[in-house]
Amino acid sequence: MSVETLTYDALGARLNISPVAARSLARRLRLPRSLSDDGKALVSVDLAEIRHTPQPPGRRQAGAVAQLTAKVVALQAEIVQLEAMAAGHRADFERERERAERLVTELLHAAAETTAAREAAARLEGEVAVLRARARTDSSIDKTERRLGQLAATLVESDRKAARG
Repeated sequence: MSVETLTYDALGARLNISPVAARSLARRLRLPRSLSDDGKALVSVDLAEIRHTPQPPGRRQAGAVAQLTAKVVALQAEIVQLEAMAAGHRADFERERERAERLVTELLHAAAETTAAREAAARLEGEVAVLRARARTDSSIDKTERRLGQLAATLVESDRKAARG
């Protein structure tokens, strides 16, 4: 058992692997490390105890690349489908938004008409109350009847406007 102090380059050359793989192996095995005078990392290792067989780089990567390429193509197809679905949802959203805007406009118009009708009804009720009071105190029934006829005509006209709108 002879312990040697090697750089990652030297360890990689001895094990027939890259310096990056040698560094990864040293970290994985938790080999003691130190720095040399020139700033390079040195690893203390007993090569007889390390049982490392390097994997051929091309075989494993080719299969992984093919799988990843297939997955990328599948994901791109899914993205296209999702974009088409999103476009359909966007069109539905726009259509519903326009419909809601129309309904809000109609609602505001109906609210304005309702307010106007309530004001007219309040005004007419006030006039009817005045006429009834006059009819009790005043002997001129013709004026009262004429005014009631005008009020009735106003009510009919307001009702027709409400039916048209």
